[in-house]
Amino acid sequence: MIEKLARILTRKPVVVAVIAAAMLLPSVLGMAATRINYDILTYLPEELESVQGERLLEEPFQMAATSMLIVEGMPAAYSSELINEIKQIDGVSNAVGFSNIVGAQIPVDMIPAEYRDMLFSGDATMMIVQYSYPGASDETMNAIDRVRALCNAKCFLAGFSVVIKDTKELIDQQLPIFVSLAVVMAFAAMMLTMESTVLPIMLLLNIGMAVLYNFGTNIFLGEISYITQAIAAVLQLGVTMDYSIFLYRRYIEERQNYSDKRDAMAKAVEAAFASLTGSSLTTIAGFLALCAMRLTLGRDIGIVMAKGVVLGVATVIVVLPSMLLLCDGLIAKHRHKTILPKSFDGLNSWIIRHRKAIAIIAVLLFIPSLYAEKNAALYYKLDTSLPGTLPSIVANNKLRDEFGMTNEHFVVLSDGLNASQMNAMESRIREVPGVTDIISSNSLLGTGLPSFFIPDEVRSMLKQGGYQLMVINSSYGTATDEMSGQIEALSSIIKDYDPQAKITGEAVMSNDLIEVTNVDFKVTNYLSIAAIAIIVAVVFRSVSVPAVLVLAIELAIMINQGIPYFTGSEVAFVTPTVISCVQLGSTVDYAILISSRFQEELKKGKGRLEAARIAGESSDASIITSALVMFCATMGVAVVCSIDIISSMCLMLARGAIISAIVCIFVIPAVLCICEPLFARTSLHWKDDGHIKARKTKAGAAAPAEA
Repeated sequence: MIEKLARILTRKPVVVAVIAAAMLLPSVLGMAATRINYDILTYLPEELESVQGERLLEEPFQMAATSMLIVEGMPAAYSSELINEIKQIDGVSNAVGFSNIVGAQIPVDMIPAEYRDMLFSGDATMMIVQYSYPGASDETMNAIDRVRALCNAKCFLAGFSVVIKDTKELIDQQLPIFVSLAVVMAFAAMMLTMESTVLPIMLLLNIGMAVLYNFGTNIFLGEISYITQAIAAVLQLGVTMDYSIFLYRRYIEERQNYSDKRDAMAKAVEAAFASLTGSSLTTIAGFLALCAMRLTLGRDIGIVMAKGVVLGVATVIVVLPSMLLLCDGLIAKHRHKTILPKSFDGLNSWIIRHRKAIAIIAVLLFIPSLYAEKNAALYYKLDTSLPGTLPSIVANNKLRDEFGMTNEHFVVLSDGLNASQMNAMESRIREVPGVTDIISSNSLLGTGLPSFFIPDEVRSMLKQGGYQLMVINSSYGTATDEMSGQIEALSSIIKDYDPQAKITGEAVMSNDLIEVTNVDFKVTNYLSIAAIAIIVAVVFRSVSVPAVLVLAIELAIMINQGIPYFTGSEVAFVTPTVISCVQLGSTVDYAILISSRFQEELKKGKGRLEAARIAGESSDASIITSALVMFCATMGVAVVCSIDIISSMCLMLARGAIISAIVCIFVIPAVLCICEPLFARTSLHWKDDGHIKARKTKAGAAAPAEA
């Protein structure tokens, strides 16, 4: 089947190239139609109470998102007029300030101190703007734009939805820059390690097609996260480039055996298909392991990247042969020298001589690496990853410093609780450390103001559909130990009065995020290790080989993830989970490449030392080229992107590729030599092919009969 397909493809290179180019149009349209989600909290499991609480804020309260507007040094008339204008904006469900939270007829001096402190700070006043749609929706993003358009330079809009808006604008601004830089740096790496100037261009064009096909087919998912959007293209480039390099090198080998270059390419495609489908399985397994995360952001990244690898392999097998055949003359014409040495024999001879020392050092490295990996600091506060100069971050800091409002908890309660129960509950809540203010229908009436002084719009904001809303302001930061303790204490108090109550908000959902991802990391890590180990076991028909190869790459992963511990830096909570799966899945191929050649040389009758030397010698150039492409593609993003959750992830991917390459080049040959007797005892047909051994046995049994 593949032989016939390869022959058809190589006989009609122009037709294949035209069809491939035509498929780019629907891909671009599909990419444009795929929505980008900028709110990571929406990926939390639906069964969490915080998520269910968010749904109640959307309906019946029409408070899917809330932001706080700080106005400094402006007269009351300006603020009052501004509120009325904001209310008219599509997507804004309500806007509340001093004039309508207690009634315009109430003088400031008559407002209880608790509410004065909440609404005023020096010459600044605060208003609350509520939106009808979820915080990351297009409608809310447009509404925030229009609110900002009404404000002057002395107005500051704060809140999680506004942070999402600024994140979106930052990504839209920087994405074209760092993707372009990734392509340029990958091209530079290939220029240094490949012998033709035209060849890197062809390979990049081919992978570029695969990336567009991948992004175009994301339309079937409906939306993808902004993290997936930012890293998918460069990651697909780095991960699948080796497949292109393998096909081209096999084509060059086959050119010596065929007079017609089309026949040589057909044979190369046939050989590459079997090799690439097997090699890509480990990478696909690593990405699919992310789908096991309860935080469905992992599924988002996993599906898109696994699909990208499949499309990358398909494009290499189907499209790249036509491109190489059409440009064969140009590739040959523009040849040059590379920076790679002609031989790695000296290095590999040294490694074999010092194999025991290298193996001992590798084993000893596990101890500090494991400790550092487990103790590296993580951050869960999403706006920590953003530049401090963003308008939303500046406004959030003002809200914290001037009004003592770092976070707001939203509590959805039954409307059946009486005044006595509400008073008792609110009294206990005020005693919880870090709680600064409480807003509820009951607390407003408790100020001594007559009920008719409270406007209907405030009442409707706090009571809807058999539920009542309580807003608790907190001085504690998101994702801190103090906040975790506060949420636990508040939940305990609230549940005493209403067991069905839901407490939600950014801080509560972030707290859930910590608990969910802590479990996710363990599950996906173990799952990726198991899946990849099984694939390697099938490839080598061995029990011991997968254990050794996976442990080697796990060492590289531990070193990579332990570095932040020694540098004293923090990384985003999702980074370790993604890195462990991606680095294992994409770089275990380096170890498989060396081990496959090692086994091949053993089957030819070579001794284990000689076989290991040859395996390293033949594989080092490919590993270095592949690692450099991955390093350059991801390092460009790490340098340019100012969103830390993306830049730090790409930095670790870049660093991980180099560390894995070093471990494979130095450790794998040494370990293969030492463990070869174990492999022979725990592997099926380790040094011979089963069918060859069977024929020899049959021939030996038949010989006496002939005699």
